[in-house]
Amino acid sequence: MSIKVIIAGFKGKMGQAAYKMVTEDDTLEVVGLLDPLTSQKEVAGVPVFNQKEDLIGLEADVWVDFTTPKVAYEHTRFALEHGFAPVVGTTGFTSDEIEELIELSRKRELGGLIAPNFAVGAVLLMQFAAQAAKYFPNVEIIELHHDQKKDAPSGTAIKTAELISKVCPQKPQGAMDEKEVLPGARGAELDGMRIHSVRLPGLVAHQEIIFGGQGEGLTLRHDSYDRQSFMTGVNLGIKEVVNKKELVYGLEYLL
Repeated sequence: MSIKVIIAGFKGKMGQAAYKMVTEDDTLEVVGLLDPLTSQKEVAGVPVFNQKEDLIGLEADVWVDFTTPKVAYEHTRFALEHGFAPVVGTTGFTSDEIEELIELSRKRELGGLIAPNFAVGAVLLMQFAAQAAKYFPNVEIIELHHDQKKDAPSGTAIKTAELISKVCPQKPQGAMDEKEVLPGARGAELDGMRIHSVRLPGLVAHQEIIFGGQGEGLTLRHDSYDRQSFMTGVNLGIKEVVNKKELVYGLEYLL
């Protein structure tokens, strides 16, 4: 029996990659597509909807969301409220929003996944960084993405900093009397760590975590050269959430 999937944001590059992945997997079936701007009524026999409310009552198991930060929380809550297990790659959630959605999923006894990054290599990078931070508390993060990305810093960078902050004490980077000659030169700050965002055409998704110690340095880096790198994680997420009773934040909880 196939897992029935809705794809929200199917017209975007990630949505298109997800659509291709689902249609090529015999155990998955696309049953609905959502995009507020398209005039298409169907794609290869699959109905296309402009409003999420039109999906109420549709027989589906999983809601895959690659939309925008502006609507990500609203979409994820909608999915949980109507019995669709969300698999969300859109970033921009606040900590409070994630906690609210986890609590709602528990009440609904419905699985779900919000993943800042679906690339397995990126998930491993975050885990390696948390291990290294125990020995290298001085760390800065550089994340690089294509110039159409809507949020900065990336969800992956924020998640990385959060994981690091759990294993090492807050340690502000730089000189105590440091002064920014140009505001923002030192990047964003999260628990003392500095996060720098680069946006350029030609990039997809890349991240460096730079650790400094006395007389040595350690750099961890992950590169996604193609959006197909995320589809292994999306596929795994779809197949795992249907067997869960709670939403999780991070693909590592399903590996």
